[in-house]
Amino acid sequence: MKKITITLILLITSFVSFSQTTEVDENVGDNELKINMTNLIAFKWVDVTYEHIINEESSFGVGVLVALDDEDTGLDEYRTFSLTPYYRHFFSNKYAEGFFVEAFTMLHSGKDEYLEFDGASGTNIEREETYTDFAVGVSAGFKIVSRRGFVAEVYLGLGRDLLNKSDLEVVGRGGLSIGYRF
Repeated sequence: MKKITITLILLITSFVSFSQTTEVDENVGDNELKINMTNLIAFKWVDVTYEHIINEESSFGVGVLVALDDEDTGLDEYRTFSLTPYYRHFFSNKYAEGFFVEAFTMLHSGKDEYLEFDGASGTNIEREETYTDFAVGVSAGFKIVSRRGFVAEVYLGLGRDLLNKSDLEVVGRGGLSIGYRF
């Protein structure tokens, strides 16, 4: 765990130092395709995001998360799929980068596992139910873009489930994503 934390700190520090470069190349477009490396490494989730830049201070996007493994992996372990549209507002003099705040919604599904006592046999039986729920939340983060379009961002957020279909009351959103602006 210490190695992962140190590696993440070094990556973030190096990305922030690269953000001191000159303006983005005019050939770089208003679309981004990114993958959340934290979710891939820590949870075995493929989390891919498409983002479209509206103007210098706002963007909207959608993320799709799919679990690669059925095993429980820790935090928010039961999520198997999510679709997460979002809107971001940037607080920087640079074109759609720097510190941002986002509002998001998340349609997510997964499985709940629990033990149920069977009175007839006198034993506990493991049960599994699938669910689909809808959450609304906010995130904050920081994005940097190189002159040639390489994108790196770090973000963290929380959302509240509204339908009460799962044992989860809140959902998490966050990680370190890398990608390309085109």
